[in-house]
Amino acid sequence: MFLRKTHGQGLAEYALILSLIAILAIGALLFLSTEINTVLSSIAQSL
Repeated sequence: MFLRKTHGQGLAEYALILSLIAILAIGALLFLSTEINTVLSSIAQSL
């Protein structure tokens, strides 16, 4: 029987998922940056 090491495999999968989530979050922030800036500016002016 062939035994393979799978200890590092789970860590690599978590790293891939985390990097995908980070890329999606950065993309969403870049896409929504003008709306976020508008909301934050209106809040700052109202203070």
